[in-house]
Amino acid sequence: MKRFLARQLARLTIGLCGAVLVAVALSAITEPRPRNLPAYLLAVLDRLHHLAQGDLGHSAISGLPVLTELIQHLPPTLLLLVAGAGVALAAGLPLGILFAFGSLRRAAAPIMQIVTATPVFCAGLALAFGASEILHWPVGFASRTGLAASPEEALRLAVLPIATVGLAGAGAVQLALRRSAARSAAASFRGGLRRLGLGGFEIELFYVLPQIFAGLIASAGDIVLALVSAAVVAEWVFHRDGAADLFVKSVALADWNMTAVILFAVAALTIVASFLGRVLGFLLARGQTS
Repeated sequence: MKRFLARQLARLTIGLCGAVLVAVALSAITEPRPRNLPAYLLAVLDRLHHLAQGDLGHSAISGLPVLTELIQHLPPTLLLLVAGAGVALAAGLPLGILFAFGSLRRAAAPIMQIVTATPVFCAGLALAFGASEILHWPVGFASRTGLAASPEEALRLAVLPIATVGLAGAGAVQLALRRSAARSAAASFRGGLRRLGLGGFEIELFYVLPQIFAGLIASAGDIVLALVSAAVVAEWVFHRDGAADLFVKSVALADWNMTAVILFAVAALTIVASFLGRVLGFLLARGQTS
């Protein structure tokens, strides 16, 4: 137990330090750009010096401090991620459990591979087309034009990006469940439990299912990464002014300070979620087998 926690803490520390170094290296690509390697390394050291003083730099687009800009755009993205995570769990858990056992898993495997392989961008465009042409819903342009939206229109504007993020997260959830079920299918404790007189249903319900959910929790980092990646696409497709959309703009306009800070925030969120998921999943699995 102590060794496992020590390894996970080491991975967390190394991951966060690596994310800081990548962000600093990216933010050093500023105007005037370093023309050679020594100049670039000096720029990296200068960025590290300013970072140690709490100075994250300014946005090249707005001229505001990048931290102020991030705080302004982060809440809509966090709300989108939370709502999308709810949709992902509501849709992904039943599908993952349904397709995790027996013949249903083999029959549904080709369909699920096709669904999970569909790019999020294409799924978002399909939702936008269906909402606009069939349901005659707005797809987000009101937020860019400054037009006031009614509560009903605001709800419709929020549904499409949440659905895009939620469906992408649902694919990650059901994939994690199926992988965990495949690992549990080869577990050696099934034979011993049958010899003790337990039936197949009891084994699956009280022993296998907790192991599967432990594997799902351990995949929290992959699920969060899928949600964040989908949020980038959803905010861009549906014109939502959040941190993910700001990241796309920053890359397009070469605002490397802003890009670096958002990239670090995403990396830190994923790394921390992965750490917590692995620890909680390990504790759950250990509690079942002890």
